[in-house]
Amino acid sequence: MAAADDASRGGEEHPTPPEPGFSEAMAAAVRRSGLGHVTPGQAPTAGALLAAVGGVRGLVESILPPLLFLVVFTITQQLAPAVLAPLGLAVVFIVVRLVMRQAVMTAVVGALGVGISAGLALLSGRAEDNFLPGLIINVVLLLAMLLSIAVRRPLIGVLVGLLTGDTGWRGDPAKARVALIATVLWAVLPALRLAVEVPLYLAGDAAGLAATKLLLGIPPYAILLWVSWLLIRSAWTGAADDEGSAEA
Repeated sequence: MAAADDASRGGEEHPTPPEPGFSEAMAAAVRRSGLGHVTPGQAPTAGALLAAVGGVRGLVESILPPLLFLVVFTITQQLAPAVLAPLGLAVVFIVVRLVMRQAVMTAVVGALGVGISAGLALLSGRAEDNFLPGLIINVVLLLAMLLSIAVRRPLIGVLVGLLTGDTGWRGDPAKARVALIATVLWAVLPALRLAVEVPLYLAGDAAGLAATKLLLGIPPYAILLWVSWLLIRSAWTGAADDEGSAEA
């Protein structure tokens, strides 16, 4: 009888954990992004900023492909080697991560982006089309920021709210103002890139596009992360201090 009871208990189905909701999934995605390293209550440090832009390996994997395109295209003035060399380098990054038993998803996404860019350029026969996906991404980013401002849901505030679990940030004037300022700044960066890169694209200046991508890539992105970090920290930490004083 005891054995039967044990068998019966062993056959019981354990309840499966509920699937994460949309908010939880979005919060997890934000934590994995660069903004996820910008903890509102944490003092900004160079090490944390380096982690937010992908660390040394992330910097290398972001900078080398466009740099290699620029060098090869400048020397050869040939489309195929200029776009295939960065693609081969991106594959090398994946292999290195596999050999070192490190996470490969970042390298795979990077290689996919390089592959799509190379494919567009080879299909059209125009070297400047190698940078067309980047232009489209900047257009989408700019529109997302502007739309969030128009509907009074600044996107940076929404992301920080997901990151911190603060669903009432819009009711705090300081947080709402900081979220608006930060979102405007994040709209300025893609707008600046488009203002510089679109004329180069229309002029067919592939070398200029590669150089611009290097100059307007990681450096302003890192600066913007740092400024956003300072703004967010001042508002969210200040609000926490005010709440603590009120409770005391």
